[in-house]
Amino acid sequence: MTDDAAWVGAHYCGDVWLAVAFDADGFDHADVFDGVGDCWLRYQEAADRLLVDVPVGLPDDGDRECDRLARRALGPLASAVVSPPVPDAVRKRRHGVASSVHERQTGEALSEQAFAMSDEIAVLRELLTEFPRAPDVLAESNPELCCRAIAGAPLERDPATAGGYAERMRTLASLDRDAPPAVQAAAEAVAGHDVAVRDVLDAMALAYSAWPGSGDVYSLPPDPPTDAEGYPMRLVYRADGPLDVA
Repeated sequence: MTDDAAWVGAHYCGDVWLAVAFDADGFDHADVFDGVGDCWLRYQEAADRLLVDVPVGLPDDGDRECDRLARRALGPLASAVVSPPVPDAVRKRRHGVASSVHERQTGEALSEQAFAMSDEIAVLRELLTEFPRAPDVLAESNPELCCRAIAGAPLERDPATAGGYAERMRTLASLDRDAPPAVQAAAEAVAGHDVAVRDVLDAMALAYSAWPGSGDVYSLPPDPPTDAEGYPMRLVYRADGPLDVA
């Protein structure tokens, strides 16, 4: 990492984290980490902004306005927004137990995908408490929301398909003509790790949204609430203007 690589997108791949770092000129490097804590320790001093796609703020009733607004913005791809576990479910070690706790408080079962993020959620919340810089640097986002904001309209194709890959590449290229070779360079840098091409695109979308190349950073909702522990319940994105999700 160079001294100027200061804007980072970190995507949780299920077992590892894939980070893409930008410097003032654009893509700098990509790397893989065992946990979000390792990722934070790598970038904590240099990063001006580090966007992650794992929930931070957790409501006791399981309902986050930011998720509802993001689903509305994504339209046909609304399922890309995963409802997080309630705080009492985060530290449960088995999905069945966590789901029971979650269902008692929300009336709905906890998805396997949400449960799989529990350990990383807990670490993120601790980072925001223990490191003075973290609240100014770390923020929650969503790769599909980032792409939606860059595109200026809802995307139509599943990102796991060839058409979806092409649609997202066009979206990133509309922001930066160097995006296609940057994606290729990131993929080559992490070859041999358990990450897919879609993971690279997700991390790249987060990194472009962290990077101050164009537009401004906005939040869903614009004035985000905090949960009972004081953690923000928001999703940030970069665009030329705020998304219209009325």
